Amino acid sequence: MQKTTIAPASGTMRPRRPVRFRFMPRSPAFWFLLPAVAALAIIGIYPLLLALYNSFHLYKLADVDAGTPFVGFDNYVATLSDPSFWGALGRTVLFLCLTLPIEVALGLFAALMLHRTALPWLRVAARVGLVIPMATTYAVVGLIGRLIFNRQFGVVNYLLGFFGIAPLDWLADPTLAVVSVMIMDIWQWTPFCALILLAGLAMVPKEAEEAARLETPKWSKILWHLQRPYLLPGLTAILILRSADMLKMFDAVFTMTRGGPGTATEFISIYIQRIAFRLFDQGMASAQAVLLLILTIVLSRLYIRFVYREAV
Repeated sequence: MQKTTIAPASGTMRPRRPVRFRFMPRSPAFWFLLPAVAALAIIGIYPLLLALYNSFHLYKLADVDAGTPFVGFDNYVATLSDPSFWGALGRTVLFLCLTLPIEVALGLFAALMLHRTALPWLRVAARVGLVIPMATTYAVVGLIGRLIFNRQFGVVNYLLGFFGIAPLDWLADPTLAVVSVMIMDIWQWTPFCALILLAGLAMVPKEAEEAARLETPKWSKILWHLQRPYLLPGLTAILILRSADMLKMFDAVFTMTRGGPGTATEFISIYIQRIAFRLFDQGMASAQAVLLLILTIVLSRLYIRFVYREAV
């Protein structure tokens, strides 16, 4: 027997769909990104806004009963007129200008050597070995430097003894203390430069590189005319990341020299830490941190403008 269906009348009510909040996105990508965005806001954005707020207020931990009155740009004016601030900033910039070129040069040399080797196992072993210094934490690097540059038991003075050189007091002499910090930073971050530049060399077309080697045996011409455009993006990344890291380096220097002897290794981050947690002036330290952030942004823009634009 054939069944017949009866169409609903025009006035009947259809069941409503469940109500969905339109502000809740349906894309799964939003829920995957939400924890990372929340962590970035808590760890990065909130401290930045708090430092910016404190920089415009008189905030001293030793006198919390006085409150945090608004002082405008007084903290910035006091910072810019402080000779100790400029001294710490000058030492930091000098350290950057001396150390970063050495790291880039040694990293480029290592990258060229690994790029030209024909042994695949040697490349793999070298890459694994290059990762070890980078994976070492800053505090551990400082402790290692404090041990190897020790006057009585350090490895460096022991090796110098084979050449008839008297033991040097590396961490007590102002010049030698800066040199020892430079050596440890070069040891830790030259592999980073080498790996980044090696990745750039891997982007060079093999046919063009083989043709260039048949045309001229000089590696300098091949580097400048063929490989340089592929190295510039990685070089820009190295300059930006390492400059930002050197401007705020604290752990390795603090565990190795405590900013001494005197103020020889009191870089800007150690100076800000002294103002914030020894003199308890959070407002002044926040203003100095904001100025350091502005300097980092300016350097990054200069690197992108004068280095990266040659690659595009």
